[in-house]
Amino acid sequence: MSTGAPAGRTQELRVPCPHCGAQSVYTGNNPFRPFCSERCKKNDFGAWASENFRMPTDTPPDEMFGDPRAQ
Repeated sequence: MSTGAPAGRTQELRVPCPHCGAQSVYTGNNPFRPFCSERCKKNDFGAWASENFRMPTDTPPDEMFGDPRAQ
């Protein structure tokens, strides 16, 4: 089975960095994968920690239906 890489060399998988979009080597040799650098990894973590990334919700506010404990 051929991988398409020259004999004796392994092909590096490159992916876009989730933070800045630059090409990042996605191998075990890159301690920051899938990020391109430590800076991008820390910036992304900081965005999650400060809750800049959130899951959207479609939950209506409680005021529309009242407090169920009061009924």
